[in-house]
Amino acid sequence: MMNVAVIGTGYVGLVTGVVLSEIGHTVTCIDIDEKKVEIMQKGKSPIYEPGLEDLLVKNISKNRLAFTTNHKKAFEKSEIIFIAVGTPQSESGAADLKYIKQAAKDIAQYITNDTVVVVKSTVPVGTNDLVENIIKQELKLDVKVEVVSNPEFLREGHAIHDTFHGDRIVIGSDKEKPGDKIEALFTPLKLPIVRTNRRSAEMIKYAANAFLAVKISYINQIANLCEKLDADVNAVAEGIGMDSRIGRAFLNAGLGYGGSCFPKDTEALAFLAKEYNTSLNIVDAAIQANSNQSEIFTQKIIDRFKGNVQGKSFAILGLAFKPNTDDLREAPALKIIEKLLSLGAKVKVYDPIVQHLNEYQAGVLEHCQSIQECMDNVDATLLVTEWDEFIENDWKELRKYPNQPLLFDGRNILPTDKLVKLGWQVEGIGQAQKRKSVEVI
Repeated sequence: MMNVAVIGTGYVGLVTGVVLSEIGHTVTCIDIDEKKVEIMQKGKSPIYEPGLEDLLVKNISKNRLAFTTNHKKAFEKSEIIFIAVGTPQSESGAADLKYIKQAAKDIAQYITNDTVVVVKSTVPVGTNDLVENIIKQELKLDVKVEVVSNPEFLREGHAIHDTFHGDRIVIGSDKEKPGDKIEALFTPLKLPIVRTNRRSAEMIKYAANAFLAVKISYINQIANLCEKLDADVNAVAEGIGMDSRIGRAFLNAGLGYGGSCFPKDTEALAFLAKEYNTSLNIVDAAIQANSNQSEIFTQKIIDRFKGNVQGKSFAILGLAFKPNTDDLREAPALKIIEKLLSLGAKVKVYDPIVQHLNEYQAGVLEHCQSIQECMDNVDATLLVTEWDEFIENDWKELRKYPNQPLLFDGRNILPTDKLVKLGWQVEGIGQAQKRKSVEVI
């Protein structure tokens, strides 16, 4: 087993550190936020991820997992250091590498022994070279440093499962020995290993996310056309998804992608292509289509109210960009709320995990503690995040709470035919033939 340090305790860093400790390694996670470190030292996770906190507590108790703000202390015995800091999108669309650069400088200043540095963060092609150059230029002691790329492919809300049951582990190393060391680190997971050079590994991450983003945007545009042609996108997705060349995954029409990866990574890849004067117009189109999707959904609501939602009351079910996470980054709900409020509508919101939105002053939004409270006396209900609580609820019983049984299912997740039989008027995505021609109040 090995001694490992992880710089950064965001989503990627914390999951990486906890999982490595779970498979037997001794891990120290580093963060500059003292309050956050104190919380984690007590066995509390600062992010919501099913199963994460249980493993956090377990491995702290076994002395395999620790948290600190002290780089020097964390690096004392570490033979492998992961960089898992954020790479936010800059105004230009490029990835902002300031945290990556700082992590490289911290490593150079505080390491005291030969080290393999692993870049876990999603970074543009060539960043591992940059990290290696910074470390070698800033080194305080005569030690050997090798840099390896190891991009992550975890889905928020399923990160623990994905770690133990992933499709592959990508290891990019320009030299054999450091790549072998990282492969040995992950051996207990017993997952397929893809060995390549650093630049190819960096590209694999961006190419994978961009491909999935294109697939989501494609089915959403097909859904929009289905509505015009009175076709059902769910049937279309099922039919084309059975083709082994296409596959069913990521063909669920809805409000588009959000979160910390797809929006940022597609923009970064598009920027990189422009920087090198190469066309990626398919990715550009996916970005634009995704940006439009929540606007199309909101306009559908406005049109149903004959262009005037002023004074109307709406229930928003779900704030997080996807279920089983508290991540609000690029969440479609935020755009929908902003638009409805700008048109004079009243908005009530409920999410099982996200309990507040800091950007809104008290009184602007009504935050509710249950689905029933949220739907009480509203003119329409908008299902925005496909939480199990919404899917499994008794929609016959919920029928009595709103002023009228008008439901906009932004995720096509509810059984439309059954709801219609219960008296609901349902508007899905790409399901025009299932509408009911009932006038709204």
